[in-house]
Amino acid sequence: MVTLNKIYTRTGDKGTTALATGERLPKHALRIESYGTVDETNSAVGMARLHTGGIPALDAMLARIQNDLFDLGADLATPGKTAAELGYEPLRVVEAQVTRLEREIDELNGNLEPLRSFVLPGGTAAAAHLHLARTICRRAERLTVALAHETPDGVSEAALKYLNRLSDFLFVAARYANWAPEGRGTGDVLWTPGAHR
Repeated sequence: MVTLNKIYTRTGDKGTTALATGERLPKHALRIESYGTVDETNSAVGMARLHTGGIPALDAMLARIQNDLFDLGADLATPGKTAAELGYEPLRVVEAQVTRLEREIDELNGNLEPLRSFVLPGGTAAAAHLHLARTICRRAERLTVALAHETPDGVSEAALKYLNRLSDFLFVAARYANWAPEGRGTGDVLWTPGAHR
């Protein structure tokens, strides 16, 4: 249960922040960068959702993803501790969340034309925002992979898989937003190599 009665605590005034375990780390620590960038990804997905209300199936998928991203942040904020060590069961990303993303990628992708070129981030507002979320997610993934190399027991395999699938999902979702009739898209915005030399 989360209770937020007081927003400012002053505990971070000296440049540290607390993990879910109570341990304090510098705010520039790789673990904090990782789950901070997951939070940034979530905010970007929220911005995309301002433009996906007209595509109900996609919007519902994004709503689930936003909740998953809080799960992922909680997972990363509770490094390598077992329920016995913590005195409670830590929230972890699970394989079923990865599998759901794969299923939704296949569902969205099944409605798209085959891709024969790289796609430029653009088209509809929804697609442009989803591409931005995708690139932020890729940064979160890079940071989390670095964290996993730094602390091999501190990042679960499911968490790494989830970030990798999520960036794939966001790419396909952006394409879907540009193709879906209810999104009023006109298709992909394609890269034309060397077009303006």
